[in-house]
Amino acid sequence: MNTVAFILLAFLLGSIPTGYLVARAKGIDIRQHGSGNIGATNVFRTLGKPLGVFVFVIDALKGFAAVWLTLHFGGSSAWPGILAAVAVITGHNYTPWLGFRGGKGIATSAGVLLALVPWAVLIIAAVWFLVFPLSRYVSLASICAAAALPLAVGGLWFAGCGGNAPLLGFSLLISALAIWRHRSNMVRLRNGTEPRLAGKIPT
Repeated sequence: MNTVAFILLAFLLGSIPTGYLVARAKGIDIRQHGSGNIGATNVFRTLGKPLGVFVFVIDALKGFAAVWLTLHFGGSSAWPGILAAVAVITGHNYTPWLGFRGGKGIATSAGVLLALVPWAVLIIAAVWFLVFPLSRYVSLASICAAAALPLAVGGLWFAGCGGNAPLLGFSLLISALAIWRHRSNMVRLRNGTEPRLAGKIPT
């Protein structure tokens, strides 16, 4: 029951719509601007870099806190942490407070991975920071980073640097989910209508 409570807490923590609340504090419904997404990238485009970075950090902290708390207080094996990770990402992507429409889970997934497999975060971050400056597409960089995640986790496991079969399965799941959440971006990329992000890297 303790583990179940932490998994439920993870979902509720993930469901906090950070981008929506930050934009509302500025008198804006972020869903009516830009891509309509409540995530950090759309906040960055609509409200500027400081608020975009703030939303990214808070969304990442949601993921990290949910998994860290569950691993330390909710169960002794890897499975409670993995289930909490799925719950917090699901809560973020399908928040019940906004009609089960949320973000795309990139920042929250980064926080989750930082708690579960921190070395993999460095690898996929390197992929993101390679693709974005070359393309200026945040969505393409995020898709490539998501696709690289299972390879990173599998490679680290093979090299004996952490990871295991459950984590590899989890990485495949959230990689597929992140790419699926970017399906509209992929259509726009194919059609040449996806907006580029001008200026410096949004970090």
